[in-house]
Amino acid sequence: MHWFYLAVAITGEIIGTTALKSSNGFTNMAGSLVAVAGYAVAFYFLALVLKTVPVGVAYAIWSGAGVAIVALIGLVAFGQKLDLAGIIGISLIVAGVIVLNVFSSTTAH
Repeated sequence: MHWFYLAVAITGEIIGTTALKSSNGFTNMAGSLVAVAGYAVAFYFLALVLKTVPVGVAYAIWSGAGVAIVALIGLVAFGQKLDLAGIIGISLIVAGVIVLNVFSSTTAH
């Protein structure tokens, strides 16, 4: 169940971060409310995950997946460009999350 909770936490973080763009520095009420709600969901479910998954592992997966997916959303939805260094950096983050999940004994399975 903790992997489902982590997926919900990641989704909340992605929604919250993406909504920050439309909040226009918290001057747009709708975007601001979605951002706050997204982060509330993210932190609540991340707290549930931390009951069974070590904090370093949970945070690495949560933030790494969020960074990679938000970068893709920025690319597709907002037309933001990534240079080669950005692509390599995000690829390394994704690789790190995969290594944690596949090879680390500290991850709760």
